[in-house]
Amino acid sequence: MTPYDDELIKVAGLLGEEDATKIVTSLMKLKEATDEVIANDSGVRINIVRKVLYKLYDKALVSCTRVRDEKTGWFVFYWRLQPEQLDAFIRSRKRKSVEKLKARLEYEKSHSFFTCNKCSNIRLPFEEAIETVFKCPKCSGQLVECDNSKIIDELSKVIQKLEGELSD
Repeated sequence: MTPYDDELIKVAGLLGEEDATKIVTSLMKLKEATDEVIANDSGVRINIVRKVLYKLYDKALVSCTRVRDEKTGWFVFYWRLQPEQLDAFIRSRKRKSVEKLKARLEYEKSHSFFTCNKCSNIRLPFEEAIETVFKCPKCSGQLVECDNSKIIDELSKVIQKLEGELSD
């Protein structure tokens, strides 16, 4: 197995869980096959095979060739992996992540947050805290201002790391 194969299996797992990894592994072995052959080889139901193949097709990780069956007149689709598209897919996902992280970073920088010392999962921006008169919506305890500088630092580090990987 090549490093691309391992990465492709991981990506398939993220897109479609265990069934997708079975399908991709089967397609690696078969090189090119119909959905029925892939279903038989992988042991995954045909409707799930098709669903996963369409997801992978949408991400350009597989391609297909459509051939008309001479006997039935139906179209038969032959599927094959496109491992050369894996880098583009990963870069695209990283770019989207950077965009979301930058938006979150901007939100963190532009807001003050308040937490409840009793309820660990309550964290409200100033606007919401003032609406509750700085009382916890769960336990009515006093909300206190929290320091979000660690969150800002971590977001900045992750953004820098991803942007560094994208510039390579």
